[in-house]
Amino acid sequence: MPKPALTMVTRTQGNNRALKEGAIRLPDFDLNFEEVAPLPRAFRRMVREGAYDISEMALTTFLCARAHGSDLVGLPIFLVREFHHKSMAKHVGSGIETPKDLEGRRVGVSRGYTVTTGVWARTILADHYGVDLDSVTWARSDDEHVAEYVRPANVEELGGDGTLEEQVARGDVPVAVGMQGKGDGLAPLIDNAFDAGLAAFRNSGFYPINHLVVMRRDVFDAHPDLAVQLFDAFAASKRLYLNELRAGQISDLAPTDKVHQAVMETQADPLPYGLGPNKDVLETLMAAAVAQRILPAPIALGDLFAPNLMERVG
Repeated sequence: MPKPALTMVTRTQGNNRALKEGAIRLPDFDLNFEEVAPLPRAFRRMVREGAYDISEMALTTFLCARAHGSDLVGLPIFLVREFHHKSMAKHVGSGIETPKDLEGRRVGVSRGYTVTTGVWARTILADHYGVDLDSVTWARSDDEHVAEYVRPANVEELGGDGTLEEQVARGDVPVAVGMQGKGDGLAPLIDNAFDAGLAAFRNSGFYPINHLVVMRRDVFDAHPDLAVQLFDAFAASKRLYLNELRAGQISDLAPTDKVHQAVMETQADPLPYGLGPNKDVLETLMAAAVAQRILPAPIALGDLFAPNLMERVG
């Protein structure tokens, strides 16, 4: 009897490569992977149309969708983590010397206001540099994945001439979050950003999660064992990748590989899956999403994730 075949979107990178290439398989299900580029298009289609059975998704897109009535089920498979001190750029002639100089200014936002990278960047500005986020006017360059979301009063449309990168490079907008300070006319807002991010991790455990895996509720209900099999398969794929990374068997290191290597100097697993080892960072993001008016109130983690994965760690 053939296995049920399910559609899934996830971008290929080290920790899921073995699963996507078939070296790791689920015992009772086949996964048909669809390629979507750029990946955020899949997030939008998933929250608006339920376009896939299973999908990688930005974490605050998932939270925002659930706050607005979506019945997507989260799986604590946290595929993407990053240091976001680098995710802020300024015009080289802006006169902005420190993050506090953003107060009272208009700051661009790459894509929507609820995009996870921007949320983490603003969290760094507020928590690490004391910036009053409410004093800033945030100018988003696109709308939100969750169509029902209503932006706060201090969030407006970017407008202007050209892309956000072009406007910052010309100085029309002095600073932007969600983009890096690379290119003519651009500079990082925070100097030595990678070192700053690594220091924040080593000093306080600040290690942002960007993406997780979600599935439609009807798929979860129809296949009670699927969530556990997915979790175990992704964890097995990750272990193969980390073994290769530790052994120096990856010759062409991607930026994400270098982040994982740096984290492994402090903790053995740079990509822990499961709620237990990630509770603090999830609660940090939840609090930030409420403070930034992305969520009206915190959502209990037990209401967001598959109940048969609450204790699982991989």
